[in-house]
Amino acid sequence: MINIGIIGAGRIGKVHAESVTRFVKGATVKAIADPFMNEATEAWAKEMGIPCVYKDYHKILEDKEIEIVLICSSTDTHSSISLEAIAAGKHIFCEKPIDHDVNKIKEVMDALKNSKVKYQVGFNRRYDHNFRAAREAVKAGKIGDMNVLKITSRDPGAPPVSYIKVSGGIFLDMTIHDFDMVRYMSGAEVTEVYAAGAVLVDPEIGKAGDIDTAVITMKLSDGSIAVIDNCRRASYGYDQRVEAFGSLGQVAIGNDSDSTAVISDANGVTAEKPKYFFLERYMAAYTAEVDSFIQAVINDTPTEVDVNDGLQPVLIGLAAKRSVAENRPVTIKEIAEEYGL
Repeated sequence: MINIGIIGAGRIGKVHAESVTRFVKGATVKAIADPFMNEATEAWAKEMGIPCVYKDYHKILEDKEIEIVLICSSTDTHSSISLEAIAAGKHIFCEKPIDHDVNKIKEVMDALKNSKVKYQVGFNRRYDHNFRAAREAVKAGKIGDMNVLKITSRDPGAPPVSYIKVSGGIFLDMTIHDFDMVRYMSGAEVTEVYAAGAVLVDPEIGKAGDIDTAVITMKLSDGSIAVIDNCRRASYGYDQRVEAFGSLGQVAIGNDSDSTAVISDANGVTAEKPKYFFLERYMAAYTAEVDSFIQAVINDTPTEVDVNDGLQPVLIGLAAKRSVAENRPVTIKEIAEEYGL
């Protein structure tokens, strides 16, 4: 049985703890740490059967019985804790992003080169049953050569402006998942980005220096084109759809809902709204991604989402930010060269 330590007992830390405890075989959560640990969280940990509860995460890194660390702390700590965990010889699952600063991501990459540590980044949508089915269809050649990839990603409502100010902006916070999905679905790299953005949901978001609505067009290394449309507000729920169109056909996935029931009567035809937000839509995917990582450790196989998969969406996000600011297409090469990549 592999012992796991979780750093960060917020919403996502609890999700992973419950997934491991209830659904993942071959592993157990030995410890969880959070600087804001309180009685309620301690009671929850006891209920989950987690024996060790700390405020100082270093106790997890110092515990020789713990082989795996899940980094679920605030974004600004991901890279620094990654470096400490690598030095401690722990296998690491790190929530996205590794960092908003490419230089700090490079430090993690350099540290991993001389280490036997396995490292996976938490891009959970790759493990969603809908996205995975679409990816397998593309990979199997069922749509032929892909021409156009369309991704729609809209949240049910905007987060607080206080969060917006520290989020890194929509492209590094929200769209980063979609940038990862472009790479995952296509199997190609993004080479050029042209983005348009606006403030259409909340003027306070604009005052905080961000946008809340965007359309991003991308050229890919295989010659195909990808388009993402984002909005921080969708009145009907969490809108997550993909269409891949190719020379032989297309594959498309729609939203998940609580049921597929459709009511037809004199007033019209109605169906369920999409699941409300990411925890409802992607709960099974969170379990699958952690299980995949744990199995990679147990079987000594490569992780499915490695450190480079954590780097590339950040480069794309930085290109998108520059494209909006300067109203021009921006190549990924331009951004990468600035960081010596």
